[in-house]
Amino acid sequence: MNAAERPRRSLLVGVLAIFYALSAAAIPVEAAPCSTTSFESIGFTLCEARAGDDIRLFLDDDEGEVLGSFARIEAALAVRGEALEFAMNAGMYHPDRRPVGLYIEDGEERRGVVTSAGPGNFGMLPNGVFCVLDEGFAIVESREFAEAPLPCRHATQSGPMLVIDGALHPRFLENSTSALLRNGVGVDASGQRLVFAISDQPVTFHRFARLFRDHLDLPLALYLDGNVSRLHAPGIGRSDWGRPMGPVVGMVSAQEGAVGEEAEAEGG
Repeated sequence: MNAAERPRRSLLVGVLAIFYALSAAAIPVEAAPCSTTSFESIGFTLCEARAGDDIRLFLDDDEGEVLGSFARIEAALAVRGEALEFAMNAGMYHPDRRPVGLYIEDGEERRGVVTSAGPGNFGMLPNGVFCVLDEGFAIVESREFAEAPLPCRHATQSGPMLVIDGALHPRFLENSTSALLRNGVGVDASGQRLVFAISDQPVTFHRFARLFRDHLDLPLALYLDGNVSRLHAPGIGRSDWGRPMGPVVGMVSAQEGAVGEEAEAEGG
């Protein structure tokens, strides 16, 4: 290559580099459903879903034994060529890990709604129901749900409500010193956007509720649990471990290249 050709070649290489960079930027990349954020100097991990995403609840295996761990749920889904995009514990449970309140899985009501006040966070009325509908999501105060049940495909009851039509639960104190790792779920007014959140540091009820209302702009939010809160989010390399859980909620997707249960069985 002579000296006169070098500037032209360099210009061509530069133009091609810009072309490929712009082309790559124009190709949409599917964002991971989970990400981290900070609110008032506290770290949180958020997992978002939209209407149409496959959100499910998990409790038992085919033998009626409580699954209790992310690994067992992943194994059960893998047989069907599916996997978890993310998952977290989905409400309070008795010592046998059965749900305390309303629990619906695949349209079957496994436990009825509880409307009475009681001890602990669950009984701090108003509490609520998280409901997965065919066309979106809803969070409904428990007594309201009991009077007019929704056709939930999946549902779990927990408490207390964190945000009720844009207002914080009336019993939350801004100057409270009771801080725990906590997880919860919020829904927008249209029922089309869903955000699960887990604190990465201990947080008070008041601050956790304000995360949903003030930081995420969600008018409805429900507390799921505290202290035992755990998240499984393979897309960001996180899978918390701990003692066995009760109900679990997660987003499911088809595994790329999966052959399905029947094909695997035929192949031995």
